[in-house]
Amino acid sequence: MANRFTKILPAKLRAKLGSDDPVIPVVKLSGAIMAGGSQLRPALNISSCAGRLHKAFGDKTAPAVAIVVNSPGGSPVQSRLIYKRIRDLAAEKNKKVHVFVEDAAASGGYMIACAGDDITADPSSIVGSIGVISAGFGFVDAIEKIGVKRRVHTAGQNKSVMDPFLPEKKADIDRLKKLQLEIHDVFINLVKESRGDRLVEDKNMFTGAFWTGEPARELGLIDGIGDVRSTLKQRYGEKTKLKLIEDKKGLLGGRAASGISQSLGMEALGSGLDTIAATIPDSLISAAEERALWSRLGL
Repeated sequence: MANRFTKILPAKLRAKLGSDDPVIPVVKLSGAIMAGGSQLRPALNISSCAGRLHKAFGDKTAPAVAIVVNSPGGSPVQSRLIYKRIRDLAAEKNKKVHVFVEDAAASGGYMIACAGDDITADPSSIVGSIGVISAGFGFVDAIEKIGVKRRVHTAGQNKSVMDPFLPEKKADIDRLKKLQLEIHDVFINLVKESRGDRLVEDKNMFTGAFWTGEPARELGLIDGIGDVRSTLKQRYGEKTKLKLIEDKKGLLGGRAASGISQSLGMEALGSGLDTIAATIPDSLISAAEERALWSRLGL
């Protein structure tokens, strides 16, 4: 009788009575980490995921929040901002954070994964790449061959540092290296602080090297091998349910797209499509940058 009675009560009241099965909010953080993004190719950054994180941690009945990471890395600033937001919310809402790695948690992706109280990965996941990289192209020889001369005028002698159309200068390279080392130190300290004595001393730990699941576990970079569903059921009980936290669908996504002609006039629709068309070049560049990040891991 008690079970039949509690089923007709509001969900929040049922939860207070202890009659509900555990429900764990799940937030997926996928893709290359970079500021900006577009409607066609959204990027992973603090702006794109803050709403989902706040919604997940705002669930008062949930005993924990699960974060699924699948990223080859990207912006160190955005990575740390996401890491910090997760840790701040975990402290504020007094919730455990369980992180699960899919294809990769590498570089900035691993920085985000360190926000978990524990990290679980698949045996074939790529984990690590604790380092800093800057990459670009030099077009000096190309423009000389086609007879183009680069003209640069600056107020400030360092305004043209690392210009891809000018020869590299040793002073510029040294300055870039110094910045990379400073960022690398921030990354290393974050990993050491979050993983603590779980880390095993290894000369390759902070060289930018990366590993699959089991070697990463042996090094202390992760805590276990498994997947989100089975691991959470094992921890919180077989009746545990997962609740995927998603953003509302955009202009061309899901239900919004099917009803677009009803909700927008033709003029507004045309304006929206023009805006999307204007973002295509940036989206292609972002896609190339993301592809390069994944390729670096052999994925």
